[in-house]
Formats: sequence, C-alpha cells, structure tokens
Amino acid sequence: MKSTRVNKVIDLRDYAASARATDDWLTGRAEPVFSDPAAQVTAFAPMGSGRVASMPSDEFVIALSGELAFRGGGGTTVIAAGQGAVLPAGLSFEWRASGATTAVVMACPAASVRAMDIVPIDIEAPLTPSNPPLAELLVGPAPSCRSHADFRSASGEFVCGTWDSTPYHRRPMAYRHIELMHLLEGAVTLEDSCGSATFSQGDTLLCARGAECAWISEVQVKKIYATHRPA
Repeated sequence: MKSTRVNKVIDLRDYAASARATDDWLTGRAEPVFSDPAAQVTAFAPMGSGRVASMPSDEFVIALSGELAFRGGGGTTVIAAGQGAVLPAGLSFEWRASGATTAVVMACPAASVRAMDIVPIDIEAPLTPSNPPLAELLVGPAPSCRSHADFRSASGEFVCGTWDSTPYHRRPMAYRHIELMHLLEGAVTLEDSCGSATFSQGDTLLCARGAECAWISEVQVKKIYATHRPA
C-alpha cells in the first residue's frame, strides 16, 4: 500500500503487525481498531488449538498469514492466508492454527441465534449483477458490478461475500456503514481532503463509519467483503 492519509481508512495489515499471540479464540486480542455498538474489528495471532462452546456474536475472520482450521457440525473448514469464513453466533466449534498465523476479525452482535455451521467465503462463487454507485456520485460512465453473498445475518445488516467491478471513479461519499475489504485482484485509490491511499492485490483494509472518501480504480477490482450497514 502507498499512503499519505485518509481519515478513517485503515490498513489492517499494518494494524495487525503487532497482534498478540493467544491460545483462546475469544480473548487476548489487540485493542480494537474500530468499535461501536454494532461492530468491532480486532486482530490477534491464534496459536495452538482450542474449542469455543458458543460464539457470542456473528464473526467474520480472515487469515492474513498462516492457516486456520475450524471443525463444526458439518466437518472441517480450512482457510489459508487471504481467505475468510464466518463463525455465526451460537456456533460451537474446534479450531487449530498453524505457526505464525495472524487474523483479523469483524464481530457483530446477532439479533437472533440461528442453527448455522461455519460459512466459508467462496472466492470462486458465481457473481450476479449488483447495483453500481449512484449516478450523481460517478465521474464518467457507470461500472459493471457483480457480487455474491455467502452470509447474511438474521437482521440483514451484516453481510459477507465477494464483489467485483470494472474501473470507475466515484466522488467522496459519507460512510454510514463499515466495510472490511481484502483485495483479490486489481488496485484502488481512496482519497479525501486529507490525502490518498492506494491498495492493491493482497491488501486488507477497513473503511470505518464516518469515512468520507472517493473511490478511484483504473483496473478490474475483485474483493472479499464484510460489511455492516444499519437497516
């Protein structure tokens, strides 16, 4: 990433570099890089293995390095660096981390607990057309956007999956939502009155609530996303 400064846009790899090692999935995490009553983003370095009797919230996890294996009622899910999964509220599971694993998690309190197993983010899932940015925000032609949701919370506010788009330039937009992104392809520059930050394939970032930035992409972009958008 090449960066000056963009208000409330956070390079999660930089943030997670000082994550603490812990052998408990739910404790020992770094001070949250973002937290409000609806969502919290933290990082940690899970070591060894363990078991969680019941997840207290819906949680998206992405491995930045190493490998994580989760075993729930439906079998084992393994995510390597650059892959993600959702651990739904109420889930009981076992986990195991390889050496030098670092992970970022986005947790959202659940409106209700449903009988769900681990939900891997399928980066090869077929994408279907989705809405482009509002016309009044665009500089130039509208892009072709596509998406796939692997997980949607009971409230519909917390959604995780994959998205891609042809290049476009969007004027600054106020974020009432929070979005964690991991770029699978391409590059994008986010820009506000403070400066700009460019992220490319393999980077992981957070646009926090209250950010107000432009999106400028000159190549096709594909990303894993986890977003909380108030109803």
